[in-house]
Amino acid sequence: MKKRAFGVAVAACLSVLSASAADLPSRKEPPPVYYPPPPIFTWTGIYVGLNLGGGWLDRYDYGHWLAPSSTSNTGGVVGGAQIGYNYQFTPLFVAGLEADFQGSGVGGGGNQGWGATRSVDWFGTVRGRAGVSLLNAQLLLYGTAGFAYGDLRLNYGWLGSQARVGTGWTAGGGLEYAFLPNWSAKVEYLYTNIGANYDSIYVAPFIVESQQRAHLNTVRAGVNYRFNWLLAPPGPPMAAY
Repeated sequence: MKKRAFGVAVAACLSVLSASAADLPSRKEPPPVYYPPPPIFTWTGIYVGLNLGGGWLDRYDYGHWLAPSSTSNTGGVVGGAQIGYNYQFTPLFVAGLEADFQGSGVGGGGNQGWGATRSVDWFGTVRGRAGVSLLNAQLLLYGTAGFAYGDLRLNYGWLGSQARVGTGWTAGGGLEYAFLPNWSAKVEYLYTNIGANYDSIYVAPFIVESQQRAHLNTVRAGVNYRFNWLLAPPGPPMAAY
């Protein structure tokens, strides 16, 4: 009887200990929680934007050097739009391509001397851009150069005027700052040299040459919106324990 009572007591104790163990909290680690990687700023992407500024022609682009034009102010407003694509090859180096089209009020309107004043009613460029990104990649310092074209008008005063679409080249530089993930603002200078062939006008004893050029300086500010359409897909999520 004593052995039977002892066995019953041991079984009861084991049952109590098993129930207590079941009530203890589990030591198993929870499953990992996955978070997307933090976004990394990049200049890569297609962008569009608007710009506004001013321009002027070089001094020898109006009048004749012996008898300057009465219209000595060749400055005016320029403004238009741009579209382009950047690719960030490294955290420091960015390159891309940009095209823009500008309306222009630059140039002299009339001439009372010999030669002809010039005015540029509109112009456009197709340029390569390359630069370095600073300040956590949000500031881009760049140089730019490429092809230029535009409407170059020669004004001969009472003799009339001629307009042609001229071609040439352009070069300059600027800085662009990304103030939001997809928005940036820029300031830019461009020097543009365009020329065209014109019908010869004879003003005895002088002959106005048929090849004419304009040398246009522009300073403009603008804003761009980047779409990020051609970005690489994000990598696998990172685990945080």
